[in-house]
Amino acid sequence: MIELQEVTKIYENGTVGLNNVSLFIDKSEFVFVVGSSGSGKSTLLKLLLKEEEATEGKLIVKGQDITHLKQKKIPYLRRELGVVFQDFRLLPNRTVYENVAFAMEVVEANHREIRRNVPMVLSMVGLAKKARAYPHELSGGEQQRTALARAIINRPAILLADEPTGNLDPHTAWEIMKLLNDINHRGTTIVMATHSKEIVDTMKKRVIALENGQILRDTKKGGYENEA
Repeated sequence: MIELQEVTKIYENGTVGLNNVSLFIDKSEFVFVVGSSGSGKSTLLKLLLKEEEATEGKLIVKGQDITHLKQKKIPYLRRELGVVFQDFRLLPNRTVYENVAFAMEVVEANHREIRRNVPMVLSMVGLAKKARAYPHELSGGEQQRTALARAIINRPAILLADEPTGNLDPHTAWEIMKLLNDINHRGTTIVMATHSKEIVDTMKKRVIALENGQILRDTKKGGYENEA
């Protein structure tokens, strides 16, 4: 599903984002990427999203070599990737329904599909009664649920989550993790960057620990710091 072959990313200022990293993430896996700030977590996600280009090595997503993907093909790659950020990134002047529908409009879905699928996904994330609300009228957890609904509305094969619980209280964070777990059980591959030791230790998923741009540890059912 996702493969990195000896990937290095060196930024223009000389900072090393990733240093000769090789890894493989299979279909339907749930993988935590952990490490301190500057360890390479965000670089990894940006490379997969083609927000950054690898300096060396090869990246493969769903069997496609995306290392030197042409600019015009990047939007098609991103249709295969759902993305959730720490800061939600909702459109402030659109309702919950419109925020989620926008993701379908971008891929030119027809109005009938939008009217059918958006309510279904909002119900799945517990927001059926908030469809007409605007982002500023929502709690942090509701905003993140909206962001999740938007990320999965087009049924992506892969969901990238960058600190999705970082701005949430512990109770709400666990609600979001339950949703992510449910989405994973439906077959979506999830790669989640996080600083939350409690979440990683409790969920017992695969853990890839980065340090100074290199893989420090890769365990199938590990904890944040030590192997389980």
